[in-house]
Amino acid sequence: MATKPYRMSQGEILRGSTAGQIGKLGTYWHTIRHLKWSQLTARIHFRLARPRPRHVRANSCRQSGEWIRPVDRTISLVGSNHFTFLNRTYDLDEIGWDNPSIDKLWRYNLHYFDDLAAKDAASRSTTHCALIERWIAENPPAGGSGWEPYPVSLRIVNWIKWLLAGNNPSPDMLNSLATQADWLTKRLEHHLLGNHLFVNAKALVFAGLFFEGGDADRWLALGLNLLRREIDAQILADGGHFELSPMYHALILEDVLDLYNVCRAYNHRLRGRTAIQQELAHRMLRWLSVMTHPDGEIAFFNDAAFGIAPRLSDLIAYAERLDLQKPAKLTDGVLHLTESGYIRIQQDRIVALLDVGRVGPYYQPGHAHADTLSFELSIDNVRVFVNSGTSEYGIGPERSRQRGTAAHNTVTVDERDSSEVWGGFRVARRAEPKGLSIEQSDRDVTITCSHDGYLRLPGRVVHTRQWHIASSCLIIRDEFSGRVCKAVSKLHASPDMHFQRVQDHEFIGKIGEQPVLVVFSAPSAPYMENTTWHPEFGRSLPNQSLSAASSGEPITTSLRW
Repeated sequence: MATKPYRMSQGEILRGSTAGQIGKLGTYWHTIRHLKWSQLTARIHFRLARPRPRHVRANSCRQSGEWIRPVDRTISLVGSNHFTFLNRTYDLDEIGWDNPSIDKLWRYNLHYFDDLAAKDAASRSTTHCALIERWIAENPPAGGSGWEPYPVSLRIVNWIKWLLAGNNPSPDMLNSLATQADWLTKRLEHHLLGNHLFVNAKALVFAGLFFEGGDADRWLALGLNLLRREIDAQILADGGHFELSPMYHALILEDVLDLYNVCRAYNHRLRGRTAIQQELAHRMLRWLSVMTHPDGEIAFFNDAAFGIAPRLSDLIAYAERLDLQKPAKLTDGVLHLTESGYIRIQQDRIVALLDVGRVGPYYQPGHAHADTLSFELSIDNVRVFVNSGTSEYGIGPERSRQRGTAAHNTVTVDERDSSEVWGGFRVARRAEPKGLSIEQSDRDVTITCSHDGYLRLPGRVVHTRQWHIASSCLIIRDEFSGRVCKAVSKLHASPDMHFQRVQDHEFIGKIGEQPVLVVFSAPSAPYMENTTWHPEFGRSLPNQSLSAASSGEPITTSLRW
């Protein structure tokens, strides 16, 4: 029987509108309240200030010592004017430097000039010279995306790396470099902090060491002071970068090695004022080795993808060229990165990586996902269960989905995220881990942790997860206190894994000829869905997810191999 469409009364509309407005205000409040006061004042200043660029005539360059070859970036100049970033290729002659129809992250990459530090860059030196001169001619100071502080910072470093590698600058290039460094001092990203302010400081150190004169001395002093402060703030005691993304950690580690390199090359100029110590690089290398799967690539916690940051092996090779100590090989056992909140369990054929940490840093969670109590698993050097990765930035439904809890190997309650991720790079109320315990006996390991991210729901739910690893098995038990309408535990399989249902509650996949059995113990029958995995920006691969649901009863998931 046909029904009439329901039309809300005026009172219902007003009540719904008011509730929506209150909800938005609450989201803003729970986001803003974690910011530092200095961030808020810096944000106002950054938006309102209208500094004028100063055209700086460059002084002579300082004499440097030995510059060690850094990590080779990925080749992005694939023709005289064709560039590939984020798995998309465009012709510069057709799109120009700042076409608004092109994603901003792609345009940012165009202005970084990473190809100057890419593999076989010397063979493209003539093209690079022409490209630099074209950029200077077509990007006047302070105009467009290319003059925003983050791309300015990366471009300064890449241009100076190119010159330290033996290329000859034109007067226009040197003047532009000096102008960019001076402009950067007026647009430092104190409102964002985190990795942005770190690379601002790095660029000022590079420029301050490269040039002579009073301006260069000012840039160097400012950069070094910022670096010392930000290293203390951003690098945790366990060596991790405080944004808790293995991808951004690797980028900051590369920055640290570059800074050690340039400070060593200009040691006569610094007189012991360097902010980078060997111990810092070693701690950060060890952290990255803990958060790397046996296939040599990073784990996907928070914003993370392949192809953006250097691989662990490339960073270790760079460190060795700098005569720095490489991290010891990891052996079987449990490693707890206490301050970061990650645990690595390595045993016989498996490596499991667990997230029992906070969303952090609380005042800059822009790269955080709602992935509390998620995990990834490799067996026989093959990824079996994976978080879903990151293929895009910006604001939109796909970005929100990839940051959401359901895209990770953990539990959603009543179709909500454990932390309120929103707006592309924002987080309102955050899950707080509680009650972590680590128990070991012989070769059995039991990790238990809870989080309160669902206490904000009407049912006041606390999720507790236990991982128990014994010989050839992992048993996960999810329990809930409070009132639950629907809890769903998800496992996202790597695209290398293909599962089939063998019984109502059982699925089987294979690594080569070796079986992997997944058995759910839940009130309702588990189900399998076709989903996507995002190993790189601009790239999505089909994969499967296995899910089990309950209305508050415990869910047990047994993995055997």
